[in-house]
Amino acid sequence: MGELRVISAGVQTTIQDVRGRQGYWDVGVPPSGAFDDLTLGLLNAALGNPGTAAGLECVMVGPVLVSDVDRMICVGGAVREATLDGRVIEAGIPALWRAGTELDLGPLDGPGLRGYLAVQGGLDVPRVLGSRSTFVLGGFGGIDGRPLAADDVIPLGRLENLLTPQVIELPALGHEWELRVIPGPHGAPDYLSPEGVEEFFGATWTVDHRADRTGIRLLGPSPQWSRTDGGEAGIHPSNLHDSAYPVGGIMLSGDTPVIVGVDGPSLGGFVVPAVVVEADRWKLGQLRPTDTVRLVPVNLEGAPSAPERPPVLASGEAWQVRWTIRASGDRHVLVEAGSREFDLRIRMWIHLLATSARDSHVVGVTEIVAGVRSLLVAIDTTRTSVNELAGLLAGLVDALPDPDHVEVPSREVVLPIAFDHPTSHEAMQRYSSVNPTAPWCPDNVEFIRRVNDLEDRDDVFGIVEEATYLVVGLGDVYLGAPVAVPLDPRHRLVTTKYNPARTWTAQNSVGIGGIYMCIYGMEGPGGYQLVGRTVPVFRLGGSSDDTRPWLLREFDRIRFRPVSAADLAAARTAIETGEADLETNPGTFSLAEVRALEIEAADEIAAVRARRRAAFDAERTRWAQ
Repeated sequence: MGELRVISAGVQTTIQDVRGRQGYWDVGVPPSGAFDDLTLGLLNAALGNPGTAAGLECVMVGPVLVSDVDRMICVGGAVREATLDGRVIEAGIPALWRAGTELDLGPLDGPGLRGYLAVQGGLDVPRVLGSRSTFVLGGFGGIDGRPLAADDVIPLGRLENLLTPQVIELPALGHEWELRVIPGPHGAPDYLSPEGVEEFFGATWTVDHRADRTGIRLLGPSPQWSRTDGGEAGIHPSNLHDSAYPVGGIMLSGDTPVIVGVDGPSLGGFVVPAVVVEADRWKLGQLRPTDTVRLVPVNLEGAPSAPERPPVLASGEAWQVRWTIRASGDRHVLVEAGSREFDLRIRMWIHLLATSARDSHVVGVTEIVAGVRSLLVAIDTTRTSVNELAGLLAGLVDALPDPDHVEVPSREVVLPIAFDHPTSHEAMQRYSSVNPTAPWCPDNVEFIRRVNDLEDRDDVFGIVEEATYLVVGLGDVYLGAPVAVPLDPRHRLVTTKYNPARTWTAQNSVGIGGIYMCIYGMEGPGGYQLVGRTVPVFRLGGSSDDTRPWLLREFDRIRFRPVSAADLAAARTAIETGEADLETNPGTFSLAEVRALEIEAADEIAAVRARRRAAFDAERTRWAQ
C-alpha cells in the first residue's frame, strides 16, 4: 500500500476527512473533519478518490513529507508555494509524487488560513466513531488524536474503488469575506433590540486572533440587548437555559460573537442571532485573523432578506406547553418550549418529542440534539427541507402523551468529587491574571456564596454534596458532559457563566452556571464557576456493560461523594483504564415525585428563591457600576 513519512510537521497539521463524525452531536462529539470541506472534497474529486478519503489539513506552515511509493496528489486551500522535488506545483492540478522525493507544502501566508493535501487512495488510519478525522481536544482520530510530528508514518490507502478524476476549480480566497446567514433563531425583540439587530447585520467584523477549529471570535460593536439578564440562566443577557448549536451558528458568548466551528460544542447556553448557510460554511476554515467579515442575511430560499424577527415556522400549545419551531440555518430547525423559567415538565416534553422523532425515522433527519427546553434537528437537504421538517414535527407534537404521566428510566450515579481541587484553583488563577476585576475572581466558590446569600464557602460545598442532580442534557461541554439540575429547588444555586470565557479548564472539572451543574468532558475553554473535580464521564471503549464511550445518560441522577485529591486521582485512573466503572443503581423518574416535594416544601422553597434573587440582583447592580 505504501506510506508517508513526516520530515517536518508544519503547524497544526492533522488528518481529516470531508464529512467527519456523524450522529454523535447529541452527546457532545463534534463532527471534526476538514474545516474547509469544499476544498478537500474537490481535491479528492480531482484524484478520483471516494468522498470518504482522508487527507491532510495544515495551518500557517505546511509539512514536508516523503512517500515510499509513486502516488498522484493534489494541493489546495491556502497552499501557494508547494514544491515537489524542488519544483513548484500548481494548486488544484494533480501531480505525480515519485517515491523518495520530498513534498513541501511551504508557508501559508494568505489569503486563506488552511492548506490541504489529498493523496490518491487516501490516508489509511483507523476510524474512530466512524471517521478518520482528528479531534485534537478530545485526543482521538488521526494519529493518536494529535497533530502530526516529525518521523510520524502514515499508511496510504489501497488504489481501489477509485472514481473518474474530475477537472476542478478551487474557490477564490481573499481577506474580505461575505457570509450568507439565516437570521435567528434568536433575535429581536426577545433578546436583541431592533437597533441591535440592525447593527449586528450591518457591521463589518474583524476576525480575532482567537480563531481556531472550535470557534471563530469576531471583533466589532457590542450587542444592544433588549433585556437586562438571562433570568435563572445567568446574570448576563446572553445567557439561556440551553441552546443547541449547529456548526456555523453565531452565538453571543457574553458580548462576543463566536462562530461555532467543526470542533465546537453542540450544546451551550448562549443566544444565537444567526447561522451561516451550508454553502458558505467552507469559508469559515479560511478566515484568517485580521480578515474582515460582513454578514449577509438571506431567507431559506437563498434570497436577500431583511434581518427582521426570525420567522416562526410552526407554533402551538399541547398539554399546557407552548412551543415554537424556527429555522436554525438552512439545514436545522430549533424547537423551543416553555418560558424563561426552568421547568422539568418542559424537559420531559422535549424528551418525549425527541423520542417520537427518533422512533418515527423521519426521512432526511440526520441528528437530534435535546436540551433543557430546546430540540435541534438536522436534515439532509437532498431528502427534505426545513419547512417540511417543521410540519412533520408539528404533527408529532399532537400525538405526544401528557408529560405529567410519564415515567422514564433513571439510574442513580454516585461520583467521587474533590472540592477545591488544585486544577480548579489553577484555572481561576490563570483567568485572574488577565481579568482580575471580574466579579468571580479570584475565587469562584466565594462568588457562588455571595450571589446565593450563604454564610461561608463550605455552605456551597454542602449544598453540592446534599443535592441530587438530574441529567437534563449531554455534551454541554463536549464528550458526554452532563448538564444537570438539582431535583430539590432549594439546592439550585444560581450563578452566571464567565464573560469572557476561560481559555483553560481541566478535564472533569465540576462547575455551576445559571442553576445548572456541569462536568467538563475534556480539557478546554469554559464558563461555569468551578467547585471541584470528579472522574471521567467519557471513555473510548465504553464500560463493561455498555460499548458507548459516554458513561452517563439523560435522566441519570448524580450524587457526589467527597474524597481527597489523592483518592480522586486513584479513582480517575481506574475509570480511565477500564478497571472500574461508575457506581450506578437502577431506578425510574417521574414528575410526580418532584411535584410532591415542591408542594411539601413550598414555603421554604419560596423563601430560598426570594433570598437568592435579592442577592443575585444586588450582585448585578454591583456588576453594572
